[in-house]
Amino acid sequence: MKNIKHFRIVVMGRANAGKTTILQRICNSTDKPEIFDGEGNKVQSHDTGDTCLIGTLMRGHHDIKHELVFKSNPGFVFHDSGGFEAGTTLQFDQMRNFVVDHAAMERVNKRIHAIWFCIPMTDCHRAVTAAEKKFFNECDTGHVPVIVLLTKVDALYLTAIRELLDGGLAIAEAKERAAERQKGLLEKWLTHIKCELDKCKYPPKGYVSLQKMHHEDADCTALMESTAEVMNKEGLQKLLISTQQSSIQLCIEYAVWK
Repeated sequence: MKNIKHFRIVVMGRANAGKTTILQRICNSTDKPEIFDGEGNKVQSHDTGDTCLIGTLMRGHHDIKHELVFKSNPGFVFHDSGGFEAGTTLQFDQMRNFVVDHAAMERVNKRIHAIWFCIPMTDCHRAVTAAEKKFFNECDTGHVPVIVLLTKVDALYLTAIRELLDGGLAIAEAKERAAERQKGLLEKWLTHIKCELDKCKYPPKGYVSLQKMHHEDADCTALMESTAEVMNKEGLQKLLISTQQSSIQLCIEYAVWK
């Protein structure tokens, strides 16, 4: 494990799932990541020669082989699969081949260590589509754990308000009871997602819900803990905990626990 210099994560999920924002919070940054090819060369735009921005990739020009690195924390290397829910079979196969190949690469610094699969609660009524089922039924990630991230959970607050108003409450009372109703909605959709995905051939190893990621001081401890818990090697747990900068308390707790 001492030869591994980076903790490498593949981030998956449909477009507009809040993936970039989560990575920024993990790395304590508000900047866009730098993008490199598999050999460490900065990726250039074919149009202008300027370095490509993640925003361009998010609009559909994806290459899962590209490495996304934040200057604030170069210990993490991210790969974005893109929104393959609308893609072709070829796009899905390219993603699967990358995951399978990089899960057991001989070059240890090129191996992926975890996969974060994002499901946004802005689209909770179609939280598990054919794309999610296809991935968890057909993509054997081997020893690399997949953690499902319920993103944009804050959107359920507006849903809670609307339901309470539709139930006849005044706006003031609806606001008072919205947090409790939001919690109930989150539990409902998390139970639904677990029920659907746990039936798949290759189910997720963990689930975590993320709130207030649009705040620069958002707490990512739950995500780090959930990811560390499903690591099958202690060395990778240590690498993850030491690389993350979002929770000093987590570093202390892990050191004491170990």
